[in-house]
Amino acid sequence: MFKGISQKFSKSAAASLSVISNTLLIILKIIVGILSGSVSIISEALHSGMDLIASIIAFFSVRVSGRPPDKTHPYGHGKIENLSAIIEALLLLAAVFFIIREAINKIISPEPLQQTELAIAVMAFSMIANILVSRLLYRVAKREDSIALEADALHLKADVYTSMGIAVGLTLIYFTHWYILDPVIAIGTALFILYEALKLLSRALKPLLDSRLTEEEEQLIISVIEQHRPRIHNYHDLKTRQSGAQRYVEFHLELNPALSILEFEEIANQIEDDIAQAMSCRVTTTIHAETPQEVVDG
Repeated sequence: MFKGISQKFSKSAAASLSVISNTLLIILKIIVGILSGSVSIISEALHSGMDLIASIIAFFSVRVSGRPPDKTHPYGHGKIENLSAIIEALLLLAAVFFIIREAINKIISPEPLQQTELAIAVMAFSMIANILVSRLLYRVAKREDSIALEADALHLKADVYTSMGIAVGLTLIYFTHWYILDPVIAIGTALFILYEALKLLSRALKPLLDSRLTEEEEQLIISVIEQHRPRIHNYHDLKTRQSGAQRYVEFHLELNPALSILEFEEIANQIEDDIAQAMSCRVTTTIHAETPQEVVDG
């Protein structure tokens, strides 16, 4: 059922849902954080604020990345999603700094909490809402191969765990009155966010540096080329990279010099089609034709 619902969402619609969800949760968390005096809830509200900014960035980036290539951007606009993900990761790192600073102040000067029951209820509601929205975003991101939506889903997934930890911590505080737990939980939340932010930053940077595709993807490409022996002599200089959801494959193909241009085009087109079918994603393949003698002379 959930899979069927996600199929109805475009990238823009999924990003819009994330913006609306984050806005409502931020309002709730700020109100309850102020009423309760909980630094962990305030930190979570800040985290959600970063999520909202990330959702807005993702919303605009998926719209831009979907534009077709033009004269200025002949390779398309896919890398805007990677830039979006980097900005989101940097926002998370800024949130980590703020949360830890506020938590240390609370450890130095602990204060009792108010409205603890309401705070627990809001954290539980936030956890459930983010589970549903993040699952939908992950499904759409996987279907559309969108790192911007995946980054947005990662933010919400982090919110699920932090909301759960805060809810458990507030429950313990409610029964034990150990108010020191509140800033300790906030620091634990910050460290979790730090880990996720660094992982996202690493993944977003690779395509911007034109890193090769994964080992699995390159092996799949090689296996497709090998299937066309003995019609081809050999191949070399395989290069791959990724821009947003678009993959680029380039290599030199050694063919029998007796083949006509039409025969080469037939083989090249078949290899391109087979690579696209095997990878099940958007692939642009560029094949350079060579004869074995040209390779020797080169």
